[in-house]
Amino acid sequence: MAPTPTSTRSWILANYPHGVPTFSTADDNSTFKLVEQALPDLKPNQVLVKVLFLSNDPAQRGWIDPSIPAERLYIKPVELKASMAARGLAEVIASTSDRLQIGTIVQGPVGWNEYGVLGEADCTPRQPLPNGLSLTHYMGAFGIPGLTAYYGLVVVGGAKGGQKVVVSGAAGAVGNMVVQIAKNIVGCSEVIGIAGSDEKCRWVESLGADKCLNYKSPTFEDDLIKATEGFVHVYFDNVGGSILDLMLARMAKNGVVIACGSISGYNSGKPTLLKNYFQLISMRLSIRGFIASDYLSKAQEIGKLFVQALRDGKLKISDEMEQVVATNFEDVPRTWLKLFEGANTGKLITRIVE
Repeated sequence: MAPTPTSTRSWILANYPHGVPTFSTADDNSTFKLVEQALPDLKPNQVLVKVLFLSNDPAQRGWIDPSIPAERLYIKPVELKASMAARGLAEVIASTSDRLQIGTIVQGPVGWNEYGVLGEADCTPRQPLPNGLSLTHYMGAFGIPGLTAYYGLVVVGGAKGGQKVVVSGAAGAVGNMVVQIAKNIVGCSEVIGIAGSDEKCRWVESLGADKCLNYKSPTFEDDLIKATEGFVHVYFDNVGGSILDLMLARMAKNGVVIACGSISGYNSGKPTLLKNYFQLISMRLSIRGFIASDYLSKAQEIGKLFVQALRDGKLKISDEMEQVVATNFEDVPRTWLKLFEGANTGKLITRIVE
């Protein structure tokens, strides 16, 4: 049996980013720096875990953005010199908890660390998923992205059967679930996705979208106007920026924009400029922001709903819905940055390899 580790390598927030974050194993001027840190001794009801998988989420960029006052964030921002925050899956390798035995796979706030000490209350043991699905889907369809998709669309947006819906970022972890929920659970009459390549668009259509448009196409704006003829009841916005502005001019009277994310501007430092802002007034539109953590108490209920929908053929959940990247610990930030390159299809997950 290997000795219990007393230290861990960690990626810390060395400096606040301005633009695209950087990382280094030695440069003190980079956003993230690789360091060695001592692990504390276990107190009662704590576990020592080995991190197996990390969840990569666009929202993490906001947690390290110095332009956002702490009081305007929904969680405590990452402090300088602290490990970069992230949720993930880990294996318990030492325990003072009666509930969490050695060998248990748990999900929790592991951060960008090889090893970590977590409190029992912060750990959720993960049981096998139906159809032999990987436990990594607890970070995607059966995790926060799935919860975000359902509550954003159904509760915040009030989407109903027979409505016309547009989803940006439709090939992402949240977007692909929104497409499926809208079409196959809510019963929306038409679901239009927006994604960043023809290949991604075909995949989104295979999930149930009636049509998917490539926003990198030179004819995208004309394609969007044509596809939204008759206008749109609900727009699920994951990207912000110019696409949000275009969609304001494609909404039906009393239409709803669900503001889930704004990834197009996370690294640019530039605000979203809305040339079509007046249409909020003239068409009596609503823009509704929300945070999925407001609905965490409903996670188990939604998990059961998704399992039944999977059995009924209303959801497609498979390995195609996640991109798991085998990553040396030295490259953890590099894999995370793929989020902002549009390189991933579905949920982007880091698998830590030796």
